Amino acid sequence: MGDEGVDPNIDIAIDCADPPALAGFWAGALGYRAVGFREPHFLLLPTHRAFPPLILQRVPEPKRGKARIHFDLRVADVEAEVRRLEGLGARRIDVGQGDEAGFVPMADPEGNEFCVCPGAPLDF
Repeated sequence: MGDEGVDPNIDIAIDCADPPALAGFWAGALGYRAVGFREPHFLLLPTHRAFPPLILQRVPEPKRGKARIHFDLRVADVEAEVRRLEGLGARRIDVGQGDEAGFVPMADPEGNEFCVCPGAPLDF
C-alpha cells in the first residue's frame, strides 16, 4: 500500500460517568486546558499542537474490567509524578506488575488505568 497522503486528526476519548468532574484531574495530569462541556463531551486541549485533544465522554454504563488501551505518562522522576497524581485524585493499582517493574500502574478517579513510566522511550 502506498502513501495516499493521509493526514489524520487524532483525538483521544475516555468514556466516563461524570466528564466535568474528571476534567480537573486530566487537565492537571496532562497540563491540558479545560475548554468546556457540551453534553455528553468535555473537551481538553493541549498547550502544544503536536499533542492530541482529550475528550471525556459521558456514557451510561459503568466501567467493567481492565482497559485494553491506556496512557503511559513518561517522566524523569516516576515517584514524584505518582505523588503529584495522587494529590489530584489518582490511586496506585496492581495489574500484576511485580515489585521491580520500573513503572507504576495507576487509575484516575473513575478507575481508568494509566501508567507512570521512566522518561526514556521503550528500547527496541
